[in-house]
Amino acid sequence: MSIEEILKAGNYHLIDVREPMELEMDGEIEEAVNIPLGEIESRKEEIENLEGPKIFFCRSGNRSGKAVEYFKSQGLSDVYNGGGYQDMSRNLENK
Repeated sequence: MSIEEILKAGNYHLIDVREPMELEMDGEIEEAVNIPLGEIESRKEEIENLEGPKIFFCRSGNRSGKAVEYFKSQGLSDVYNGGGYQDMSRNLENK
């Protein structure tokens, strides 16, 4: 399933893995939850308990890719890399 298809279907969760200062500098997506990459493991249960697809994004797509890899290694399959903040913003505008 593509990011576009997930966004159109609804019932997804956006997780921004950037640091809080990056949100202040670059902007943020209102419906996204900010969980910096360094906190992913300690907040694993919180993320696993979210119903539906989980789309991670960051500044460039690198850290969100690491978050997706981590959760896939933990047995989660409904995790997706939404890429960078700009990509995610554009996809949300077009949904």
